[in-house]
Amino acid sequence: MSPSPARVFAALNAVRPPDEASPVIGKAVVVGGSVAGMLAARVLSDHAESVVVIDRDDLHQPGGRPGVPQGTQLHALLPGGFLQLEQLFPGFRERALARGAVEAPPAVRRNYLDGRLKVVVPDDADSLAGSRPLLESLIREQVLRLPNVKTITARATGLVFDGAVTTGVRCDVGGAAGIESADLVVDAMGRSSRLSDWLAESGWERPALRRMTVHLNYATALFRRHEEHPEHPVVLALNSPRGSSDVAGAAFFAIEDGRWMAMMAGYADSRPGGTAEDFVRRLREQFPPEFAALADRELLGDVQTYRHADSRRRDFHALTRLPAGLVSVGDAVASFNPVYGQGITAAALHAACLSSYLRPGPDLGVPARQFFALQKVVVDAAWSMSTSADLALPHVEGPYPRGYRLSSWLSRQIVTATVTDVATARRFNEVVSMREHPQSLVSPRVILGALRANRRARRSAR
Repeated sequence: MSPSPARVFAALNAVRPPDEASPVIGKAVVVGGSVAGMLAARVLSDHAESVVVIDRDDLHQPGGRPGVPQGTQLHALLPGGFLQLEQLFPGFRERALARGAVEAPPAVRRNYLDGRLKVVVPDDADSLAGSRPLLESLIREQVLRLPNVKTITARATGLVFDGAVTTGVRCDVGGAAGIESADLVVDAMGRSSRLSDWLAESGWERPALRRMTVHLNYATALFRRHEEHPEHPVVLALNSPRGSSDVAGAAFFAIEDGRWMAMMAGYADSRPGGTAEDFVRRLREQFPPEFAALADRELLGDVQTYRHADSRRRDFHALTRLPAGLVSVGDAVASFNPVYGQGITAAALHAACLSSYLRPGPDLGVPARQFFALQKVVVDAAWSMSTSADLALPHVEGPYPRGYRLSSWLSRQIVTATVTDVATARRFNEVVSMREHPQSLVSPRVILGALRANRRARRSAR
């Protein structure tokens, strides 16, 4: 009998790097120097004699990468992802703090739902606040210091096969065509990954691509921060889809170099905060007092906007014909509505899947179905969380899963209860931070607890 998804998810969250490297691969090639690609390279360094990362950008340059168009936007590192990074890179917390990242334990985070301050959950789910370039550069530096990892600045153009086995990556290096041989290839090319096309061109199946159109509009701005240790380094305010506001939510984090990074989001035709004047006005008029205080700070530079059309996933696990020696990770498999902050944490859990797959020394001459089965648990968990919330948006047209009306009603009860009930909020936070599987939210005890909490809240409001 196969273990439940919840047990698999728990086991992946507990994965640790081996005490000693145990090479089962000669050479691994990672296509894409994304966060997912770097985390895959970190895992591969324990199981391969050599690891090569191919990317169009020079990965040794400091700061953000040109290949990350959303790099200027606000990014959240969920507690689940923070724990994974600390396991992969012991001392990550201290290095991040030394670079200016800000600690954000639960007691100092502020969360609002429809203008109501949510209950503070007393747990140990620490996190860090910092910009995407800071977090990504810290990960990249740690990986590139590994003695068996090197990079090639090139454009990957295809795969090489020997029968049913992937044996290399075709690449263009400064206009010269070449081949980088490999015993295992990892696709980490992001949501615009060309792997599906490469498979189809070589006579393999193309994985099914699922999309959920969300039409999210982001705007992010930077403000001067004078406090070295702000009382509340992370403040979030979300609005229910059924509310009257045209803004889905806003947030601001303390980040490095004495700055606040603030974000505002809207859907469909709503594009809040596109100009400095509109951004500051909305902070003052449409959100809790902390946002109005932020609006009085000095605005640094221009407002940066970003549009996310859809969430998407590629179902590699469902392919009946799949070449051996090939896996895919990160946004190349599934990318979600960024409002929920799942990207880096999901990539870290994909790395845990890769570690679990490689640890027993698998036969690389057969397709990596064990890896894709583990990864499916992670993708399903993140996909169910993000899409169930997206389906509540008025402009999203589905497709709706079976039993959606009941599951949607239960979700609303649980989310509402997080405002006043510690037990419900703790379980909800564990799921949202990807430390627990969503199945843990649908237990009778959690549902009944949420219903009772909401009834008590209604009575006290009379």
